[in-house]
Amino acid sequence: MKPPGITKIWNENPLVLILGLAIFFRLLSVVFARGWGMIDDHFLVIESAQSWVDGFDYNSWLPWSRDNHGPTGHNFFYPGLNFLLFSFFRFIHLEDPQVKMLLVRLINAAWSLITVYLGYRITEKISDQRSARLAGLLLAVFWFMPWMSVRNLIEIICIPFLMLSVWVLLKPEKKASLGAYFLSGLFLGLAFNIRMQTVFFSIGLGLAILLTKKWKGTILLTLGALLPVLMIQGAIGYWLWGDPFAELAEHIRYNLTAANDYFVLPWYTYLLFMAGILIPPVSLFIFFGFCHSWKKNLILFLPVAVFILFHSVFPNKQERFILPVIPLLIVAGIAGWNDFTGRSGFWRKRPKLLRGCWTFFWIMNLFLLPVVSVVYSKHARVESMTYLSKYPGIRQILVADANDSPELLPRFYLKQWPHVYDELLENESTDSMMLRVVKADHAEYPRFILFTGDTDLPGRVVKARERFPFLQYETTVEPGFIDNLMHFLNPVNKNKKVYIYRNAEFFPVKLK
Repeated sequence: MKPPGITKIWNENPLVLILGLAIFFRLLSVVFARGWGMIDDHFLVIESAQSWVDGFDYNSWLPWSRDNHGPTGHNFFYPGLNFLLFSFFRFIHLEDPQVKMLLVRLINAAWSLITVYLGYRITEKISDQRSARLAGLLLAVFWFMPWMSVRNLIEIICIPFLMLSVWVLLKPEKKASLGAYFLSGLFLGLAFNIRMQTVFFSIGLGLAILLTKKWKGTILLTLGALLPVLMIQGAIGYWLWGDPFAELAEHIRYNLTAANDYFVLPWYTYLLFMAGILIPPVSLFIFFGFCHSWKKNLILFLPVAVFILFHSVFPNKQERFILPVIPLLIVAGIAGWNDFTGRSGFWRKRPKLLRGCWTFFWIMNLFLLPVVSVVYSKHARVESMTYLSKYPGIRQILVADANDSPELLPRFYLKQWPHVYDELLENESTDSMMLRVVKADHAEYPRFILFTGDTDLPGRVVKARERFPFLQYETTVEPGFIDNLMHFLNPVNKNKKVYIYRNAEFFPVKLK
């Protein structure tokens, strides 16, 4: 029997094809997209969790750690889940960091399929199958979606819970039952336990229900949201600090006091960012459709709008902060845009223009998709630590950069937790940092010095040998192509070559 063609599947069972494409490109990212994207999705999640398994506390979050001075305002739920996973890996004697991260990426990819599936279902519910197919396809193969889906960013991990919170309210054929409101609240509470700022999404959803005068539903949604917060975050806070809201209170305090200490950008920053990554002019279609359908799709519009509004007003702006609502923005935007174009005399008279806009979008997207899906990000830093992992008993490493504060090294891949001299004191240069180390106890001397970047490398090596005369060149680790490109486009992305020098006083023989 002849198997059904793609066109037949697309017409009769498009969700199967959409999920198949989502799985294919996410598996590419699982296999090839090693490393991490942003500091937080490694150093606040993976590095922390593995250090706890190894009896170390990388970030000094725990009250019994020597350098801890109280709650740090971080959420323990998601790092805690990774701690349990890495504990299981230890139990089955799985120790290879790259294999562990391959499995982590696989889990993240599987989790992200919920977003694709529900994006299709939600769009089908509020619009029609034509819109559902397009929205589902975008969530499956938008150029950045597979790569982002395997990352450990809390802004990505919380998305399926937000999608579920909306879906359970839309799923019933007639109207949401009281139980559905409570269940929706439970999902909102779980999302909050991962990313606290999703509270503004929850506020928007609560307002949407309240505006429809569903008082009982609003109350049950609130109670449902509070339950996992109290049971998970509250329990962890009480166990660690004797105060269930210690971390939450510190998180709020820190964000208010440090709001202007990071990237303070104009209020429209996120609008420009989303307009860019969603590829114009289609991104403009999505924005228009999102606003056009606000009244019809209030249950989607208000949560997304309140979330975007808060982050637009808040001074500290980083691209990842807005990621949690992008899937639902796409869903509501596509539904609204197709509804608009179906009624618009302008677009009905200009089908070639509309088709041309979408053709341009798909050309750009299909060019970026396979390239971005396999990007090995932060290649030099990961491979430097992987290279050094063959040396047992490393107690200290020094990172020397010519111009900046040195880059963070992922000791997860080193499989050891040596002290890293990578923080310059006030008015201190790398050379004076070395002098400070030389004056310390001989046992604290670095076993390896890692020079990052090419600027005046010979001069820096000469100065380092004045402090540590036994330095011998070991190897050079290059950044990946995309790392180099990102550094060229924005030097804030510190993706530089790493030159590894071995202190032969401690390791006289170079290992192969």
